[in-house]
Order: sequence, then structure tokens, then C-alpha cells
Amino acid sequence: MYRYDEFDHDFVQARVKEFSAQVERRLAGKLTEDEFKPLRLMNGLYLQLHAYMLRVAIPYGTLSSRQMRMLAHISEKYDRGYGHFTTRQNIQYNWPKLEDVPALLQDLASVEMHALQTSGNCIRNVTADPWGGVAADEIADPRPICEILRQWSSLHPEFAFLPRKFKFAVTAGAQDRAAVKTHDIGIILRRNAKGELGYEVLAGGGQGRTPYLAKTIRDFVPEHELLPYVEAMIRVYNLHGRRDNKYKARIKILLNEMGLEQYKKEVEQEFANHPPENIALPQSEIDRINTYFAPPAYDSLPEKSEALNQARRDNKDFDSWCKHNLGAHKISGYGIVNISLKKPGQIPGDATGDDMRLVADLADKYSNGEIRVTHRQNLVLPDVKKDDFYALWQMLVAGGLAADNFNLASDIISCPGLDYCSLATARSIPVAQNIANQLTKSDKQQQTGKIHINISGCINACGHHHVGNIGILGLDKKGEEYYQITLGGSSDHDSAIGEIVGPGFSFDDVPKAIDKILDIYLANRYDGEEFLQTYRRIGTQIFKDELYATA
Repeated sequence: MYRYDEFDHDFVQARVKEFSAQVERRLAGKLTEDEFKPLRLMNGLYLQLHAYMLRVAIPYGTLSSRQMRMLAHISEKYDRGYGHFTTRQNIQYNWPKLEDVPALLQDLASVEMHALQTSGNCIRNVTADPWGGVAADEIADPRPICEILRQWSSLHPEFAFLPRKFKFAVTAGAQDRAAVKTHDIGIILRRNAKGELGYEVLAGGGQGRTPYLAKTIRDFVPEHELLPYVEAMIRVYNLHGRRDNKYKARIKILLNEMGLEQYKKEVEQEFANHPPENIALPQSEIDRINTYFAPPAYDSLPEKSEALNQARRDNKDFDSWCKHNLGAHKISGYGIVNISLKKPGQIPGDATGDDMRLVADLADKYSNGEIRVTHRQNLVLPDVKKDDFYALWQMLVAGGLAADNFNLASDIISCPGLDYCSLATARSIPVAQNIANQLTKSDKQQQTGKIHINISGCINACGHHHVGNIGILGLDKKGEEYYQITLGGSSDHDSAIGEIVGPGFSFDDVPKAIDKILDIYLANRYDGEEFLQTYRRIGTQIFKDELYATA
């Protein structure tokens, strides 16, 4: 698991002290807001619509129970009793007072956490498959390379002021649970014909005003060459990336303008100009970091649990939760428990202090003290015995965290939207709540099965609407909120950008439109087809015809 080394500890303590002095100067009027802005952003502190917001890094989405309890404490001491887990596997606090931020950062540092590089034109938090290290379908554990990337990118002097923010994602499974093709650089673990571990490296993904999916730059980069290779990739971007227009500054624009083959050519030349041995980690260092992620001492258990099967037969609610919220574990007798933060009426991704403490307690009791955050704004307990599922579920029920909708229609990604964000053009949270409430009342999501609905409150696409199976984008139209719907997006291994269906819908009409889309799917699907499969088979026109039939 992510841990401080000596440098991390000393630097973070020095940064907290430094920022405390900067806050004092701002509060005393010795710094203007314009002068203070770059200083606060270097420490993850934003100024949003109503208040400051602090974004805390959770490297590759991995937390200890001790860290989760500290996040709960911070939510209650410095905020309004909750935090918001984001699509970058971070947590945000939306209401801290400026004068409290230094103490907040000191509390974070006490559990080896910080807010560095969660803002600014630098390499942001490296995200990863939240099932990493335990997924039955993975080639190898992706977390060691995430930790190597974290250490390499932290305070990298050459990449502290890139043309624009820069994001990595890493996955190792047959299913892409990290949305790697939506990132500036995506990394997929591979094995070559000799069985050697390496990486497929992609570049140029991103959403926002001009969405692109990342393209493969090299099919296989050997394990010891990855750092030199991605360094060459970023150097080429840093050299050619535009700094005169922030809307055209991302690497996706560079690849589109330069062309994939020319970018590849320049990367390979840059890579050749700097011998890998000058940057590459020695095997001893790779081995040392691998020890951080040594598996726990698993018990020898049968694959099937009769106690679990009996509990599922006896309790239909528990059976439904098992059907939707469990993942396949690589170790016999264990499973992956996915905890939904999307119960009806809940703000997607929000967790109260009590919620966080409950999850920490469950992690200690049932999952070796470890918790993961997903890019879909949920939580994961990665190492749970099947025999313990029922007792764990009962505790989730008592704590109000037993929603059985993981990967169903009400498991909605939503950005904060106009309720918090100064960039937003429309609300997104209440749209998500209205859709979830409607789905729960009709129970239609049990019929529709796996489907991803993503909502953004502006064109910046923090809610990943471009890659939602159903995407919703909030826009301002002459002072009124309207919502544009896209269909067919995906962030999985079969990634796709959604297609706009037609004119936008009013705030009140969005849930009705989603209901109609699901009806069209149910009426046209073949047995066993998921929404995306049906959509790709029947196309967009049938949805357009029925959605706008009375328009």
C-alpha cells in the first residue's frame, strides 16, 4: 500500500508549514487573491461557487482504515460532516474555512496523506483498477507500477509546469475498470510471448470540449523501460503542447494536430536519445516496491460457501445485493465487496463521517484493514471471505450503505455541478437524484441490468458524460437549464464516445427521457444483451424517433 518514505514525510511537513505562513499572509491582507491563487492551487485548494474546496489525493484509490477514519474526522471537524469521493479516486471537502486548512493538512499528514498535485498543470493523482491485486481477471497486480509512477512524478522538476494538467490511469484486467482510454496516458499490463511483464502504452485520451479516446503508442514496453518511455512521451508533449490557449493545451489536441505517427516518431527518437539505464529503476527497487503489495495471509477455503448459499436462499434482499455488489476474487473462498454510495436520494459519491467510520470498521473486521475508491464514486473492500458476506451485509444495512445497485442505472456518476462549481452551467446532483428516485420507485433497473449513466454540469465533463452508456450534459440556454443526452458511450475495454441524440431536455423532463430510453432498450433487446450491445445493434435513430415523437 502507498506509504511515505523519508522524503515524503519531510517534504509534506515542510509544505504544511510553508502553506500555513501563506494562509496567514492572505488572511492579514498581505497577499491578494490573485497572488494567493497559485499558492493555494499547489496545495489542492480551490475557490468554488460558495466556498473553498480542498481536494485530497488518494493514490490509485487505496486507503487504510486508519486513513479513512481520519477522513471522517476531517469531514466533521473542518467541513459539514461529509466528503465527496471523485472520479479520480480522490476525496473533496466542499466547505473548509481558509483559516482551518493548515490544521486540516497537518491532520492529513499524520496519516500519510496530502493534497499535493491534486491541482495545477502537473501530473495528477495516478488512478487504477480498484480491484487491483485481487481481481480474478488480472494479468498481474497494477498497484506497484502505480506507486512507481507516483514516486517518479511527485515534484518532478521537469513536469511541474506542463501546458495543462496531466492524468495517468493503469489497468491489468480483461475488463477496464480504470477508464484508461479517457486519460492523457493509459497503461495496460501485458505479457509478451515469453511471459515477461510489460505494458501497452496509450496517449491522447480526454473528455471536455473535444473528447478523444487514447491511442496505442507502443504495444509492449518492457517493465524496466516504462519510466524512460513515458518520460519521453511527456517531454514531447511539454515541448510541443500549446500554452497560448488552455482549451487546446491537452495532449489529445497535440496528437490530433501533429498526427499519431509523427508523435510516435518523436517519442521513439526522444527515448533513443536518453538511454533507459539513466532513468530506469533497477530490479532491486522494483522488488522493494513490490513488497509493499505482498498479499495478506489468506486462509485455505473452499470456493463455494454453503453458509452464503443458504443465506441467499433465505433472504431475497441479501441475494439481490450479492448478485449486483460482489466481484470475483483470485483466491478461492474470497470475494470483492463493492459498497454503493448511490442509495436513492443520496448525492453520488458523498459519504458522511459515520459512513466512513463504518467502512473503516468493516475493513478492519473483514478485509485486512484496506479500502479502495472507484472511479465511479463507490467504495470497495477487496479481501472478504464468502462466509462473512452475510454478517457484513447486515452491518451495511444497519448503517444505510446496503444499496444493491452497483453497476445498475441508479449507480450514477455525477459531478458537483451548479450546486458547488463556479464553472458549471447547470445542476447535476438533483438530476441524478431524480433519476435514481424514479428508477427505485419503478424497480426498472432490475430489468435493465448493467448500465452506466453519467452526468456533467458543464462541458468540462467532470462527470464523464461522454463515455456514459447514457450521458447527460447540463447546459445553459438563455438562462434556463437544458440537458443534452448522448447514447452509446463506454469507458470499458470497448471504449466509445457517445452520440448526441438530439435537442436538450428541460430539468423536469430528463427523468422522463431516461425512462423512455430504458423502455426502448427493453422492447428491443435480445436475451442476455446489455444496453450497450442493444444500442450498437439497433442504432440511434429508433431512440430519436421515440424520444421526439411528440416534440
